[in-house]
Amino acid sequence: MPFVPLPGALRERALAKLLPQNGVLAALPEDVQARLLPHLALVDLPAGQQLGQPSGNFARAYFPVAGVVSLIQGTAGGERVSAMVGSEGVVGLPKFMSDPSVIRVAVQSAGYGLALGREQLLEEWARGGTFMRLLMRYNRALAAQKVVLNACRGLHSLDQQLGTLLLMSLDRLGGQEVVLPQDSAAQLLGVPAQELGAAVDRLCQCGAASWRRPGVFAAQDGAALRAVACGCERRVASEYQRLLADGPPPSAPSSAGGAAADASRRVARDAMVARGGSDRPHGG
Repeated sequence: MPFVPLPGALRERALAKLLPQNGVLAALPEDVQARLLPHLALVDLPAGQQLGQPSGNFARAYFPVAGVVSLIQGTAGGERVSAMVGSEGVVGLPKFMSDPSVIRVAVQSAGYGLALGREQLLEEWARGGTFMRLLMRYNRALAAQKVVLNACRGLHSLDQQLGTLLLMSLDRLGGQEVVLPQDSAAQLLGVPAQELGAAVDRLCQCGAASWRRPGVFAAQDGAALRAVACGCERRVASEYQRLLADGPPPSAPSSAGGAAADASRRVARDAMVARGGSDRPHGG
């Protein structure tokens, strides 16, 4: 669907309520937010949707408000997640800031976000101010996440890696459930489905997790899940805090439970207003 700037002051005021729900946009000064707001569009991020082109070109940048997007890397054995982005970040940065090892970008857990056309992004970037500096700092934080997760693959067991993947997903979703079909999780971790299934069974047996319904993972005991995981999600959060001390905060811990769910519901209500009362966000 073509990118169309949002019409009308009313729509802009509604979108302005969503803008603080994304860490990168929230960290921008008010004058930069005001310049970008007329060019932002509310977009669907349905599970499985590919964002941008395999070449790394993006017609727009996506600032998630809800949901999780995975940056997927090609390996000798197939594909695996190299990084995850939720409401703390952005995907679709200019190609000169992208990682050539990332072969595709896909929505892991459905949500929605704010999209900014490439032309407007580069125009604001060319000003050389806060926007450019913030995106550069965020890009360093994203690169740090890739380094941590890459090391995790070689150092930690599959059970630990699965625990970390689930914790990072849950943290970014701000709740206790994540839609993550078992075959998708296997692909994300770059392992055979049968091997992943055995790891899932072990997590369920120790009471850390359960499958609420097909494809929906639930954290039964956050402390038990963190005990199984390797702690790499905390290392990622620590790097984000170090690199973005004055920028977007790391996602709220999933242990926030009810408070995170209440915040998620408020954001969903704001999104409904921003899309003019229709039952779906504007398409991406």
